[in-house]
Amino acid sequence: MAASIPASPERTVAGDFAAVFALLQPHMARLDAYIRSQLDGFEPEIRAMADYCIDTSGKRIRPALVFLSGARPGAAPSDDLIRVAAVVELVHLATLVHDDIMDEADLRRNRRTASREYGAEAAVLLGDALFSHALNLATQFPTTEVCAAVSDSTRKVCAGEIIQTLRRGSTNITHADYRRVIDLKTAELFRVSCFLGSRLAGYPQDFVEAASHFGRHLGIAYQIYDDLADFFGDEKRIGKTLGTDLASGKITLPLLDLMEQLSAEDRAHLIDEILKKRPPQLALRIAQMNRLGVFARVAEAIQAELRVGEEALAPHAALEPVALLLRLGQVLRSQVSALSSHGAATA
Repeated sequence: MAASIPASPERTVAGDFAAVFALLQPHMARLDAYIRSQLDGFEPEIRAMADYCIDTSGKRIRPALVFLSGARPGAAPSDDLIRVAAVVELVHLATLVHDDIMDEADLRRNRRTASREYGAEAAVLLGDALFSHALNLATQFPTTEVCAAVSDSTRKVCAGEIIQTLRRGSTNITHADYRRVIDLKTAELFRVSCFLGSRLAGYPQDFVEAASHFGRHLGIAYQIYDDLADFFGDEKRIGKTLGTDLASGKITLPLLDLMEQLSAEDRAHLIDEILKKRPPQLALRIAQMNRLGVFARVAEAIQAELRVGEEALAPHAALEPVALLLRLGQVLRSQVSALSSHGAATA
């Protein structure tokens, strides 16, 4: 039987991914074994393709949210938690396959993306197959609640991606527009992971709602971080192609903030890059972001989201999952600090 999450993990160093996720190593081992067992459910002709997407090098944040929000003192994760963690991870993997096609990305987790490995046409359908299998697993619960929650969230994720895709190459994007997209395409899966984990663990409804609220704001914060990392990350450490947002005409918070700070002439040049009328000048834009304080303002937006999520958990501090969930906020703060150090070194 898999080990439970330690009831008092005070020795864990806050902000260290390895330390936080070491607590979940037995859970992730069971999850990996379960997901691998699902390969037989795919047609023989595409099993190798599905296996290519189901690697174990990712951070597995969404399954971690399922396990942490459903933690019980001294209890190993139930089979239901393992299955629902697999569901949200498969949905997430499907979105990554599709994202990489739209971003024309070459790397994901330090290797070729599925679209580069198999071609964009096959990768589109591969993502669809992963989505479909996730929903099939969701139907295997005794009630329709899990399937309803996952299918509703999947639609929202797709809607967010559609909205973002239709706005590529447009500079008529507001802060509210940007937030709406990331709330749908990223935060929704974080939210439903916390909802399902706490719900299946049998926690009271008020905590389920608080955990869901935390997950949503953690997801918003994480997407802002990811958008910041697209400019300030280290490609080898991040494990994916950087600079894709500017190159693909996707306006994110760092670009929105930069446009607001630039002179009229420089802003016009940047808009031409977003509209693909000029080649993207990534190094120049990073230098301008450093000079104009863009990093600090975007980093503060991340902090603000984390604070809102943490406030939602505060009334439930005595419950086992709360301290564990709060560690993920500290992890993200640590990651932002690492970006800051890298940005300063390359400025």
